[in-house]
Amino acid sequence: MANGVLVFAEQREGKFRKVALEAVSEGKRLADKIGAELSAAVIGSGVENIGGLLGAYGAAKVYVVDDAALDNYAPDGYAKALTRIVKDTEPTILLMGCTSTGRDLGAKMAARLATGLAADCTALDIKDGKLVATRPMYAGKVMAEVTCPDSMPQIATIRPNVFSVEEPDKTKSAEVIKVAAEMSPDELRTRVREVIKAAGGAVDLTEAQIIVSGGRGMGGAEQFKVLEELAAVLGAAVGASRSAVDAGWRDHQFQVGQTGKTVSPVLYIACGISGAIQHLAGMKTSKVIVAVNKDPEAPIFKVADYGIVGDLFEVVPILSEEAKKLLAEQ
Repeated sequence: MANGVLVFAEQREGKFRKVALEAVSEGKRLADKIGAELSAAVIGSGVENIGGLLGAYGAAKVYVVDDAALDNYAPDGYAKALTRIVKDTEPTILLMGCTSTGRDLGAKMAARLATGLAADCTALDIKDGKLVATRPMYAGKVMAEVTCPDSMPQIATIRPNVFSVEEPDKTKSAEVIKVAAEMSPDELRTRVREVIKAAGGAVDLTEAQIIVSGGRGMGGAEQFKVLEELAAVLGAAVGASRSAVDAGWRDHQFQVGQTGKTVSPVLYIACGISGAIQHLAGMKTSKVIVAVNKDPEAPIFKVADYGIVGDLFEVVPILSEEAKKLLAEQ
């Protein structure tokens, strides 16, 4: 019989991603609502000692699969390990972050377990004992409530930066249960042989609290320097619209939008971005949106909390200087 909530707590190089803590915190809220226990699954290599940290966020049990073959994410190995945990624990709900890993793993788990998947959720609730997931559809034009009433577990991936992380209670600890991987390298049809890292210091777009993005109005790759200067002052990440990426001004990993990354920062500053539907779909859930565009009729102003009509190359340097003054006063 299905019971409890299980969270796949994604880690990278032995450190939990912020969305993993968001998922555990939300999982605890849901578990309390149905009167059940919260468990977490940690999969990787060299992760045996980090599982217990999740107890501070509400996890009662943490299942750890630690194996050298799982050093880097690969769908076959992670899906097999997580499937074993799910079948042993029979959770009612399975949560994970809607990251590149979560998108891939969530779909694979739904197929393996013959159940449904609510992806990129912005809200979760319990109604009549079932999980009700709210997610955007049609490029964010409508919000749909999705349920999976007839099969278990009910799987959902949550949008990063939307759900809050509970203040950790360091007096609480979780029971750590080691689970053998029980797989040979031959079973892994897909393996990551090499990871090429980008230059250090860049903030991950999906986890950034502040994002400064540029669009077609930037006029060229070298012009992004003005955004990088503002981002350096604010401790922000630099994003780009699809048109800027298609023009070759920024790499695809920095693209925000329906065909790029979906972000939900506390502050999103859109510079020289008109506000095409596909871009809005990727940043509409930002807490505060500031738009800088010389076209007063640009669609971006319809979703912006604050709008500045003007030349971004004149406005952005002023924003940088004013931000420096404010930070110096603190």
